[in-house]
Amino acid sequence: MSGLVAAGADSADGLDINHGGAIAVDTEQLRDVGARMRAVAAQYEEAHDSVRRAQALISVDPSAAPQLDVGALRRNGERLGALHAELEDACAGTLLMADAFEVVELRARAEALSRGDEAEAAVVRARLDQLLAGDDRLRGMADQLEYTWMLRRFQGLGDQYDAGGLLPPLFLTGAMVGVFSGRGKLRPGVPLEGRADPVTVTRVKASTPKGAPKGLAPVLGRLPVGSAQVAVEKYTMPGGATRYLAYVGGTRDGMPGRTGSSEPWDMKSNLELYGGQRSASYQATLDALSAAGAKPGERVDVVGYSQGGMIASHLAMESPFDVATTITVGSPTEPTLRDDQTLIELWHTDDVVSSLAAGGSPEGTGSADSFAATREGDPDDGPQDLVVKAHNLEVYTETAKMIDGSHDPRAEALRAYWGELGDAVAVERTEYRAERTP
Repeated sequence: MSGLVAAGADSADGLDINHGGAIAVDTEQLRDVGARMRAVAAQYEEAHDSVRRAQALISVDPSAAPQLDVGALRRNGERLGALHAELEDACAGTLLMADAFEVVELRARAEALSRGDEAEAAVVRARLDQLLAGDDRLRGMADQLEYTWMLRRFQGLGDQYDAGGLLPPLFLTGAMVGVFSGRGKLRPGVPLEGRADPVTVTRVKASTPKGAPKGLAPVLGRLPVGSAQVAVEKYTMPGGATRYLAYVGGTRDGMPGRTGSSEPWDMKSNLELYGGQRSASYQATLDALSAAGAKPGERVDVVGYSQGGMIASHLAMESPFDVATTITVGSPTEPTLRDDQTLIELWHTDDVVSSLAAGGSPEGTGSADSFAATREGDPDDGPQDLVVKAHNLEVYTETAKMIDGSHDPRAEALRAYWGELGDAVAVERTEYRAERTP
């Protein structure tokens, strides 16, 4: 991780950036900080001992150093001793917090593994039991971390426009579906099932952008509009290597009773993806990438909004492409990524659509530079809640601008990614329109 951030630390604008869920920092890096603090504490202890020895020698023969202020030497020794004690306390607290974070991580990992790899789950539980046996305080600290996260993840969701008492319970139902169904967290080794409806993918526009996007807000501005649902940018890097960045849009036909229309980005695809089934929209995205020239094993990063976030998650977890960076915005699901994959998530705690992901996972996921950025998107209740304003792409773009202006170390690391893309010598963009075929 590029830096350490306090758990649940909110900025003045209400934006919270953390590694995901209850985890604020990488536990190993936190332990490294603790070890370095202990090394500094040892130096203070050595200096304190040296001052005490000097004071003892001078006490035996004051004439040996008549110019020395013995009182000042004693006070300096006491101050060094106090600093040593403070550092030792801080070091112990840091290492204890690292253990508490690991307890949260191990609990979640054991639960996930128990569904498919009981032997590995047993290994994780053994490590968990070892940690808990080492300090009676850890269980309570881990419980508090998870409880604080649970309170924070749906902030504002129940404070919607009343609408005769109907709307707040309806919005909270979305969160409960995510919590109790378990569908909001995608697990490794559980790919989409079934066969997607047949689709036809057609190129509708080609262009040559002036370079790569330079931030999250500009990235969201490149999501496809009009008739296109997918856009693919091909980057030719110095030396001739190529990589791709795919942009996948959100639901186009949100009529709940309509299924199987010509529009693949509809409620049928939403329900299929959330239920673990292969959708026409997912297949269309794969076809668009192939049409753009992306081959299995090539680097393809992906940005997805709403339904596009679910598609992006599955691309990162099961597609034939090398997906190193995934950005989801208002997604109803969270993927479980490897340590060498970076996940950037934008969630509004009062967004009923993203609440289906149940706030993600307390242990976080992805590389150390991964983060979830959350805030209350629409804190004012009013008629705008009827159209789910907190889920609007325009409101998420405001959140993206806050991240772009943030000094959080993880936001700084993301800026390095834009700089890497900016080294491209050529950028080609193609937009695609997909339709279900009879």
